[in-house]
Formats: sequence, structure tokens, C-alpha cells
Amino acid sequence: MRAVCQRVTRASVRVSGATVGEIGPGLCVLLGVARDDGESQAGRLAEKIARLRIFGDEEARFAHSLLDSGGPALVVSQFTLLADTSKGNRPSFTDAAPPQVAEPLYERFCDELRTLGVPVEQGVFGARMEVELVNAGPVTIVLDAGTQR
Repeated sequence: MRAVCQRVTRASVRVSGATVGEIGPGLCVLLGVARDDGESQAGRLAEKIARLRIFGDEEARFAHSLLDSGGPALVVSQFTLLADTSKGNRPSFTDAAPPQVAEPLYERFCDELRTLGVPVEQGVFGARMEVELVNAGPVTIVLDAGTQR
């Protein structure tokens, strides 16, 4: 499971021109589910992201997390995060989980964030989406569930 976390002042996701998820200051999380991921990765990654201290304090140091700030997360599924570009110019997505495996794990990840107390807005799994955001900082952190302890 791979997540690209961007600290934002605002973010939204649209499907067919309609806004389906929108947040103010918080995190926009692009989430890719790998073929060998399971529920433990979803829980571990959600906890890591909820506690990730990337929001500034009075001295602009990274001191606060989503849990500290009460900020929301906009979570958008994005299988292309698992692209393999090691051979040729066309990305391969064989490492990405098939939709019937990925969707329940995407939902589990979102549910885990909510259980921890993070307000969550979502995109629509498998839909063609337009994501718009204002990256604050800019701050962008990439996390892999397999490397989290």
C-alpha cells in the first residue's frame, strides 16, 4: 500500500463535474493498493498518517498531526501509484491489486482513519476523477505500508 500525503489548505475531488469530496486545511491522501496488501497494511498506514506530524506549531516546526489539529483527510484511490516503469516507456500496473481486492482495502483504510477520529472525505473508487488541491508548504510525504513500523 502506497500513499502520497499532501498537506493542503483545501482539496476537492469531482466525478462527472459533481464534487463528491471536499476539505479545508488537512491532508489529501492518494492511495494505491498493492496486490499483496491486506487489512494489517491498511490499519498500520492509516495510523501512521493520522499521527504524521507535518502541521506547524507557533514556530513553524512540524509538530502537529491530523489527530492534534482535528483536520480532515481527503482520500482518493489511485492505482497508478503502483506503476512499474523499469522496462520500456509504458507503465505496467501488475503490482496493483485488482479492483475486487483493492476497493475493500481502500474502504478499510478510510474506516480506520475515521475510527482514529479523523474526518474523512472520499473520492469514488474506480471512477475517473478530477482532484484539485492547494499544497501548503509545499509538503508532500510518500509512505509505503510495507516499510512502516
